Amino acid sequence: MCLRERQQIVISIVAVALLAGFVVFSYLPLRQRRRTVEMEKAAHKIAITKTMVESSKLPELKHELETLRSKVGDYDARIPQQTGLGVFLQRIARLMNENELTEQLIEPGREVEADGLVRVPVGMQCKGSLEHIFSFFDSLQSLDRLVRIEKVKLANDKDFKGQVSMKVETVIYHRKVNGSALQEG
Repeated sequence: MCLRERQQIVISIVAVALLAGFVVFSYLPLRQRRRTVEMEKAAHKIAITKTMVESSKLPELKHELETLRSKVGDYDARIPQQTGLGVFLQRIARLMNENELTEQLIEPGREVEADGLVRVPVGMQCKGSLEHIFSFFDSLQSLDRLVRIEKVKLANDKDFKGQVSMKVETVIYHRKVNGSALQEG
């Protein structure tokens, strides 16, 4: 082989080595990086689309939050620091009288403490027209104290004169103060 042929072979080998080096060390990593960037770009587009869809729901969620706030109102303020049980029972008796309910019986139950709140069951019985009983329930809802109605039993009178006997199980709450429940009234 002559010198010129050897030089051609060496030049060809160097050219192939350079080309192989370029492909292995430059082209393939760049191609892989391009695929990764395209996948990230697609993921970002999906995230942006999802965010746009969710942000379009934001006004609806704000409205729902305001509706819930108006329903809940001042929930914490309606749970006093002290039971005020005596005052509460007097208010219930007054509401029953105002709504012309008769045969009244109001019995507080045993207090139960849990999670910083004290739960006081209060049983009520009375008799009156259905209209007066519903008016009494409306009055209960307007109290500045939270009253949870757990069970209601209505029974028509035996001679069907429009009188209804009502038995109600309610619960009132107050906050536990200094490790023990305070009672007043």
